[in-house]
Amino acid sequence: MGTEGSPRDPLLLSIKEDPNGFAYINKTSSLLKSTKWVLKSAMWLIFISWVTFLFLVPSDSVKQLYTKLVKATSGTLFGTTGSIFLIYSGPVLVIAFLAIIYLGISGENEVQEKKTKHASFRLWTFPIIVDGPFGVVTAAELIVILLFSVYLIWAIIAYTFQNISLLPLFEITDAGKRNLILLELTGLRLGFIGLICMAFLFLPVARGSILLRLIDIPFEHAARYHVWLGHLTMILFTLHGLFFVIPWAIDGRLIKELTAWQNVGVANLPGVISLVAGLFIIAAAGIFLFMLDRFLRFFQSRKTVDILSAKCLPSGTVELVISKPEGLQYNALSWVFLQVRELSWLQWHPFSVSSSPLDGKRHIAVLIKVLGDWTEKLRGHISSVPEEEQGETDDLLHPNFTLKASIEGPYGHESPYHLTYEHLILVAGGIGISPFVAIMSDILNRIRDSKPCLPRNVLIVWAVKKSDELPLLHSLDMNSLCPHFYNTLNLEIQTYVTRESEPPLEEGKVPEYVSSSVFPTPTHGGMSTLVGTGSIIWSGAYMVVSTLGFIVLLAMLDMFYINPYKISYWWYKGLLFTICMAASIILFGGFVIGLWHLWDKKTSFEKNKNSEDEKTVGGLQYYESNVHKNSSRRDFVNNIKYGQRPDFKEIFGSMAERWGNVDIGVMVCGPTALQTSIAKECRSKNFGRISGEPIFHFNSHSFDL
Repeated sequence: MGTEGSPRDPLLLSIKEDPNGFAYINKTSSLLKSTKWVLKSAMWLIFISWVTFLFLVPSDSVKQLYTKLVKATSGTLFGTTGSIFLIYSGPVLVIAFLAIIYLGISGENEVQEKKTKHASFRLWTFPIIVDGPFGVVTAAELIVILLFSVYLIWAIIAYTFQNISLLPLFEITDAGKRNLILLELTGLRLGFIGLICMAFLFLPVARGSILLRLIDIPFEHAARYHVWLGHLTMILFTLHGLFFVIPWAIDGRLIKELTAWQNVGVANLPGVISLVAGLFIIAAAGIFLFMLDRFLRFFQSRKTVDILSAKCLPSGTVELVISKPEGLQYNALSWVFLQVRELSWLQWHPFSVSSSPLDGKRHIAVLIKVLGDWTEKLRGHISSVPEEEQGETDDLLHPNFTLKASIEGPYGHESPYHLTYEHLILVAGGIGISPFVAIMSDILNRIRDSKPCLPRNVLIVWAVKKSDELPLLHSLDMNSLCPHFYNTLNLEIQTYVTRESEPPLEEGKVPEYVSSSVFPTPTHGGMSTLVGTGSIIWSGAYMVVSTLGFIVLLAMLDMFYINPYKISYWWYKGLLFTICMAASIILFGGFVIGLWHLWDKKTSFEKNKNSEDEKTVGGLQYYESNVHKNSSRRDFVNNIKYGQRPDFKEIFGSMAERWGNVDIGVMVCGPTALQTSIAKECRSKNFGRISGEPIFHFNSHSFDL
């Protein structure tokens, strides 16, 4: 049994075997469990307390407490800015620090401690809304949306009563004037609510965020939360501005107000500057984490990566095998951003990983559907190998022809959740089969190596337009990857060729590659490990050192400039605050990145020297011979239907009768219409479920960014 440790293995891990020879994780040490429980409880306590405080700020009692907290540091080194920063940003940064420790001691997430006897609902995989402006919304997402809606309604009502109670202080008897003042006060309150939304706005858009890794929400899913918050924030700030502009215009002082430049408060002429100042002091944590992530991605994307091989399939699909360092961790659900400078210096495109991390230590593969100008150029570039350099075989080594790229990632789920379901339904449309090729390869490799892996029954439903796309899945040589896998894994594939009414004359013959190239042994090394699922220790050090550096720079600025010279201009302090934030990332964070790079070079050299798989091309040959090779023996059900579309109601009903009272993981990758159809079917089956029937857990895999 393969029990070799990895850099991401949790501490004090206990592994047992089931009767079928599968290894599964039984339990971790009690000390580790207790530590993780304490950390998780602390993070939840901080988050709930922080959100509750923000929710209750519109109330009079909490507003008074808020005022006291803001004034608490008015006579100290950091002034009131320090209090505002601690209130709105401190909790987020503390949670991020604790998350570093939590992820560091957790290592690779446990597959599952034990099999569940009965199906159970999970809020984050239960689709509730499948049509509408939000797309597919799960129960957990709906709860968050409702909480935000309740906050908005509550805050507007509470602030309206407060505004009305303030009107007598203006001592204005004219009803029209009173209404204009009330409108301005309402605009002021809407601006504050918008700033609360801004405190969350930038948290979902840091691709390699520690916080996203903590809650295991991949960037491609979290990006839509940013879009939702962005629309809400724009509406609030638009109303905020209109509720000021309209009274000014009616009162005849519009030009005067717009050209005013006061030093205390929010100035109107330098509105952008003042807005940025306010945003950075209230929403500093999210913006700071985003800047950290962006600076790190800048360094990773500068590195040139070797492409080991490139293949063009007759279906109009390109397969690239890319060099990576042995220590780079990812899972079968990951994806990368890819740039080929020979094609464009500006365009970056996301693609799903089509290889399992167990396929080889030093390469990662992606499948690319030719759909636009950039992908068409890529296919043409690969196909343009000079004829005189091509030999009798497709896999000729071309010493005078190279292809290089820049990579960001890998990104995606922190944990391989496809391994946590004993029963899986994988639904793909066209090139959406790419991540499922990786999943199947991952499952087969784990069965072969006796690694933690729960899936026992897998159904793949794949819809393609034409039969020339079939090699994408059906050339996966499962018997070579894992001989006799059918003894422990029940696999069924249902393929629907929708635009062909009958099989082609060459049915049964897998189309060969149009062109195939293997390039020389890499000289620039593999992709960078700086972001994505890179080292939690180094990424944690990068964030902690940058944060401490920011606090040091801010303290020095207050000590030697702001306090001695009594600087009170809000817009100017906001600019200085922004400069300190950027400088801390560049100076202190850049120092950690430099050390990280040197450490990677040292460890990579040692691994290259001591590894048995010393040559990357050798590892590539293993991948070529075991993954993409047509097998004459199947040992699984493989139904190909022409001129039909899948009937998901019938398919899901059949699986429900066959598998019984179990949790069924449903994963879909394809067009929006396909995801909507699957979500509807999952919702229908779950709402109409009776005792003894399964629960369908909806999971989407998409990169519509």
